[in-house]
Amino acid sequence: MGKGKGKQRKQIILPPELPPEIADDDIEVSDEDLQFVDENKDYAGFVSRLDTHSINKQVTRVEGVNEDALEALYEKRRRKTLELKENEKGVVQVDPVDALPVKSLDGEVYYRTFSQTAEVTENEGDVDKSVVKLTKAERRAKLKKTKKEAKKMGKELAKTEEVQPTQQEAALAEVKEDLTAEEAFETKKRKLAELGMALLADPEANIKSLKEMLQFAKDGDHSIVKLGLLSLLAVFKDIIPGYRIRLPTEKELEMKVSKEVKKMRFYESTLLSAYKGYLQKLLALEKQPRFHHVVVRCICTLLDAVPHFNFRESLLEAVVRNIGSSDDVVRRICCSTIKSLFTSEGKHGGEATVEAVRLIADHVKVHDCQLHPDSVEVLMSLSFDDDLGKPEVQEGNNKMKNKKNKKRENFEESNQPQGNDRKRSKQETIAKMKEEVAADYRAVSYTPDVEERKRMQSETLSAVFETYFRILRHTMQSSVASSEANGNITSGGSGAHPLLAACLSGLGKFSHLIDMDYIGDLMNYLKRLAARGSCSDSSAQKVQNLTVSERLRCCIVAFKVMRSNLDALNVDLQDFFVQLYNLVLEYRPGRDEGEVLAEALKIMLCDDRQHDMQKAAAFIKRLATFALCFGSAESMAALVTLKQLLQRNVKCRNLLENDAGGGSVSGSIAKYQPYGSDPSLSGALAAVLWELNLLSKHYHPAISTLASGISSMNSAQNQVYISISPQQAFKNLLLEAESFKYNQQGSTQKSNKRKGRSTVLTSTLASVEPPPIDENEVSKKLRRHFILLRDIKENERLRGELDRTTSALRLYEEYKKQRKPATLNKKKSKKAKTTVGM
Repeated sequence: MGKGKGKQRKQIILPPELPPEIADDDIEVSDEDLQFVDENKDYAGFVSRLDTHSINKQVTRVEGVNEDALEALYEKRRRKTLELKENEKGVVQVDPVDALPVKSLDGEVYYRTFSQTAEVTENEGDVDKSVVKLTKAERRAKLKKTKKEAKKMGKELAKTEEVQPTQQEAALAEVKEDLTAEEAFETKKRKLAELGMALLADPEANIKSLKEMLQFAKDGDHSIVKLGLLSLLAVFKDIIPGYRIRLPTEKELEMKVSKEVKKMRFYESTLLSAYKGYLQKLLALEKQPRFHHVVVRCICTLLDAVPHFNFRESLLEAVVRNIGSSDDVVRRICCSTIKSLFTSEGKHGGEATVEAVRLIADHVKVHDCQLHPDSVEVLMSLSFDDDLGKPEVQEGNNKMKNKKNKKRENFEESNQPQGNDRKRSKQETIAKMKEEVAADYRAVSYTPDVEERKRMQSETLSAVFETYFRILRHTMQSSVASSEANGNITSGGSGAHPLLAACLSGLGKFSHLIDMDYIGDLMNYLKRLAARGSCSDSSAQKVQNLTVSERLRCCIVAFKVMRSNLDALNVDLQDFFVQLYNLVLEYRPGRDEGEVLAEALKIMLCDDRQHDMQKAAAFIKRLATFALCFGSAESMAALVTLKQLLQRNVKCRNLLENDAGGGSVSGSIAKYQPYGSDPSLSGALAAVLWELNLLSKHYHPAISTLASGISSMNSAQNQVYISISPQQAFKNLLLEAESFKYNQQGSTQKSNKRKGRSTVLTSTLASVEPPPIDENEVSKKLRRHFILLRDIKENERLRGELDRTTSALRLYEEYKKQRKPATLNKKKSKKAKTTVGM
């Protein structure tokens, strides 16, 4: 027992095998490991608490061996492992089928093997080279080389494995990016909402957050930029004060002030700088199409909400710039903003109105009157105070009274002994304080005094009429230029003069405010525009490219101007009646506006009670013809005007008689001229209103009843005067036309009375079915028809060319005939000179 124990004590127990040495450059740590360690630092805390000293002691201690001999032991064990590996390389195990295994006494089974290096050993001798002894440095270099090769092989295998799942990984990467983008968007939205709520809750404490919100407007995400702009809009609408901010001067900054004043100055300066940066960002983003709608909405909302605040000029310029935009949404927003600015002058005291009207006038001038009509129609929302000139007389009387009272007081004071100087100085200081308070109140409040209101109203009126007169002059110049360029008269639309209709409507509304010095020129312009290059005008005054509606508006404006300035005008309106008389026949329902025609009939014929009998009869006859040719709404307006003319001009009722010559009154012209251009020379009193008989059988019951009532007007005793205007009649019948259905009961009752042949004919016609329509034949007929029309036009063109060539040949022959005697005379003169020389 003792010997066994001694042997066990002498047995050397080696320490566990150390891991292979690896250089620091070869150590590679993946990003996933780093991320895992960063996220789970608590799990790796035990590493920092390890006792490295005790671990080293445990590793280096071997029983019965000194520390110096440890290295030799490690080298010996390493050498044995290498020899075993080399032996295994040179030995190949035999298949168990070919050779049976051998079982040892311990119970282990060994398979037979043979060495591959047998042949080599036979040739090279008995030298055994299976065991190679290497030095320590060579072994380390060999290990490093094998590890590098293994890593390269692993990377190549990983690349080959990664070729297949690239699409899946790309999809996963896209999903991760989308998720991260959505998370970032939600966080930014939340941050914007928090900043906005904090500013609305306490603006003075959180005023610095405005700059942070401005940074969101510079973000790369377009949706975040839009949200930032709209959030800032809501904040500025709420926190902007009701006065203009005036920054302190240098002297005021040097003065000592209280903490509250400093705090207020800091708040106002920060607010003003942030507001300025916000406006600059809006104006910069306005040029980009993706932000155009949002930017215009923000600018218009700011101008409508705070028109009194700083930087109003830049907002007005942006709105007026987009007032004639081709985008309907942008144009409507800008026009509604300008209209609200004109109607709510209490917010800004009228200064913004003057600036907006000036900018619109400059805008029209820059674009040469080629804008959308809405850009000038906004001026119709202006309102002017007609009573601003009336208080002048009262103010003058008050001044005279005050002067008399002062004189009386001075006279009484001179008679009385001088009072106390203190009392007088106290009254003076009180008066000065009152004046200062009144001045401060006027400066803060947006209700200017009478003189300031007069000045602003005069400037606004001058800008408005400057715009209107510029449009009229441009229409005249462009029309004359087009008439000179084109020899034949062409009927153009409102495309050449888009602002003329809005200009004429504005002149009609503000006609009572026009200065008397300009009315004469205005009436001449309107007369030339309504004439449209008639034969009486010179070639330089021919005005073309105007529609019937525009020419009718010119006549309407002329009558409005005349009636609003009736006391100071003496203008002959006969030319406008002539134009209306001719325009009634040129009217077309689909092309022209029926409301304008009805308004012209009301203003020029119904409202004017003094008419010449010849002229009234001519209009009555022309309107009856007009009612017979056009739709129900136009016919109703014409019949209402016709009845009012007959009620006011009793002698014109002779047109209702059936005898030739219009009854007892025929006038100076014995024959009616239906195509005459002058109503006074048409001879309408010699005609008969036979159109009323046909109109009494009109399909619309309202027109038939009105026509039958007019035809029986001459015999009726109790006349009922019409109170409805042509405009109202046109509108009523236009609305009824949508729901109107033709009633066939009357026609069926009349047809039932006629029996016999008519019933047989109708039954036979009903039994016979219409033949089917062959589309090929119809297309052939249409093709022949259009070919014929084209041939006719081609023949006309060829005839024109032939006429031009023949005229040119004639001119050439005449030129030759004129040149022949000249050449003969020259030849004779040369011969004479030669003979003389000889």
